[in-house]
Amino acid sequence: MFNRDTWGEIFLSIKKNKLRTFLAGFTVALGILIFVTLVGLTNGLRNTFEEFFNDDATNTFFLFPGRTSLPYKGYKSNRIIEFDNSDLADIEKNFAMFLEYVTPRISRSALTKYKEESNNYNTRAVAPGHQFNEKTIMMKGRYLNERDIEDKTKYAVIGRLVEQDLFGNKNALDKYIDIGGSVFKVIGVFQDDGGDNEERYIYIPYTTRQLIEKNTDEVDQIILGFKPEIGYAGAMAFQASLDKFLRDKKYISPEDPNGLFIRNVADQLKQNQQFANVLAIIASIFALGTLIAGIIGISNIMVFVIKERTKEIGIRKAMGATPKAVIGSILLESVFITTIFGYLGMLVGLAVLNSIGIKLEDYFIKNPYINTTVAVIATVFLILFGALAGYIPARRAAKIKPIVALRDE
Repeated sequence: MFNRDTWGEIFLSIKKNKLRTFLAGFTVALGILIFVTLVGLTNGLRNTFEEFFNDDATNTFFLFPGRTSLPYKGYKSNRIIEFDNSDLADIEKNFAMFLEYVTPRISRSALTKYKEESNNYNTRAVAPGHQFNEKTIMMKGRYLNERDIEDKTKYAVIGRLVEQDLFGNKNALDKYIDIGGSVFKVIGVFQDDGGDNEERYIYIPYTTRQLIEKNTDEVDQIILGFKPEIGYAGAMAFQASLDKFLRDKKYISPEDPNGLFIRNVADQLKQNQQFANVLAIIASIFALGTLIAGIIGISNIMVFVIKERTKEIGIRKAMGATPKAVIGSILLESVFITTIFGYLGMLVGLAVLNSIGIKLEDYFIKNPYINTTVAVIATVFLILFGALAGYIPARRAAKIKPIVALRDE
């Protein structure tokens, strides 16, 4: 294999037949390049799905009140459904075995001021469990706690960009801000991987918001986190039980699609993951097809190459070369060309993926990548088939008698 004369013949053959070598190598390189790129873009699509759904907790239900569209148990249709604090208590009492936390959410927009600086921000009146739902990361201070809820404190946890807008480079902790005419003390500053919009929220105790709004006990929506160990099937059963419980309590018909809405993030996540998996399978089929096309291409070229070298093979056999030596030389040349161009195609494909980064985010593809092991295996796979493609016609040509080979035109 490492015979100097053999390698000399190989390089001489390559030098004399540059176009033939280029076509053979280009077919291999293009096949690997397309394979790597397709698999990488598919993984980029997966990244987008995972980032979108992993910003918030996935073991979560969002409960929204609606307006009834059917009469039920003496109640007319078109009735507005409202949630209140008793609903929070009842859910905690009746479904404690499934729950990690329950939090209301009351959303308002308010002009917020600090000295000469002011801006409009969305406020969310919540309970401590909301931190787990949003995966809020505390940078300074603390989040709201149960004592804040019980005492109806005028404490606020502000986003990183709220602090930046109102306080500049100063520390916002323990400062007082005016939120819609009420003064709140800043007890914490948070950041959120969800992006800039998420970092322009202000969180306050929901009981404080209810106190400000004439001591009401109404809430806009309810968010609850269920225990992950109950699994997907358990989450779906829990959703059905919760839906029935609230419909019975609020006198909403089981057939009414508009009186109550429950968004199961786990169910939505599974559906989107299934969609992403289908796209991945389709892309993988195309990638595999590209690889097969590359194998067919190199096979066709090798058949042509062996046919072109029939006379050369005849001369070598007439000079005493054994069929094994002839086949070995041609096979080594085939493997050498496919290896060089195969890994070149792989490296170019990896470079293309690295250069994309976040440039295709608008097309839901972020940070595309391919596992290096997968890329190497695909390249080796193509090299092996390239060798096989060279072996079969070389073996056939090596069996030809020298006199017949020398007559070949």
